[in-house]
Amino acid sequence: MSETKKILYVQTSGVDTPERLYAPFILATTAVAMGIDATIYFVIKGVTVVKQGEAEKIKLGEFPSLKDVMSQALKAGVKLEVCEQSCMLLGLDRGEFVDAAKIVGAATLNDRVLDADAVLCF
Repeated sequence: MSETKKILYVQTSGVDTPERLYAPFILATTAVAMGIDATIYFVIKGVTVVKQGEAEKIKLGEFPSLKDVMSQALKAGVKLEVCEQSCMLLGLDRGEFVDAAKIVGAATLNDRVLDADAVLCF
């Protein structure tokens, strides 16, 4: 029996570049539908994407809001992880993020990269 494949999406772009925010959620949702374990790791300015109230503000063209796309991803089983050191760098507190976002240390990113079958960065 083969082990489940894993894809890690690393989100470095923040709310100041909304055109770069949809892809990780859409791709991760698609991966889960394909039977692949998908995690989005938010680092540097990427942590701003999962700050409470921010995804609701982002809507591009005919796409649904980023909040809707994020909700779909979470419902599908996509995991969200937020770099604690990036939060400290930007002066953000642990309680400022959506409930599904798990705050993790820097070593977690190294572990995820080493364990993943594929890594994509945004």
